[in-house]
Amino acid sequence: MMQSIEQKRGPMTAFIADRSALETSIRDSARTVESLLAEAGRIAAIGEALVTALRAGNKVLTAGNGGSAAEALHMAEELVGRFKANRVSLPAVSLAADCTALTCIGNDYGYDEVFRRQIEGLGKAGDVLVLFSTSGNAQNLSLALQEGRRKGLVVVALLGRDGGKLAGKADREIVVRSQETARIQEAHQVILHLVLEIVEAAFAR
Repeated sequence: MMQSIEQKRGPMTAFIADRSALETSIRDSARTVESLLAEAGRIAAIGEALVTALRAGNKVLTAGNGGSAAEALHMAEELVGRFKANRVSLPAVSLAADCTALTCIGNDYGYDEVFRRQIEGLGKAGDVLVLFSTSGNAQNLSLALQEGRRKGLVVVALLGRDGGKLAGKADREIVVRSQETARIQEAHQVILHLVLEIVEAAFAR
């Protein structure tokens, strides 16, 4: 007869979360987000770059790895769908979204090529490429940036830590100066929401 989990582990004791640690994390998150006040001008410039491209009939491409891939997906779906208000659907594609493209390219060309190859096929001059990276060191994003520049896309990089290898290479850049991946991703989320607010204001019905 199979034993229950309780029988295997013995008597269950209550788990109590470390409230002090939670409070520290919340304060760290708030400080990191508050640091974006110094980046308001750069955030506005990114929003304006997207508006200019979209008004000209161009599209937005987004890319990232892991949690940053989720943020890339988030930005694209909010543009095609909506963020807050009803407005015309806007063209955006997350290069992290298509598992068949990712696995095909990864299998045939290697993982470093999964974004560059898609930009080669889908990107055109005037489009905007938004890259999310907490370290700035991912080789597939470096190759994506190079391909975007080669094809005449406007490249935006949302980075963390010291910006890594991508620092200083995009047309528009914000580096979240934190060493904690979670805090960087939280700040990137705030930035993308602010950019979406700018875009929606420009295309409001």
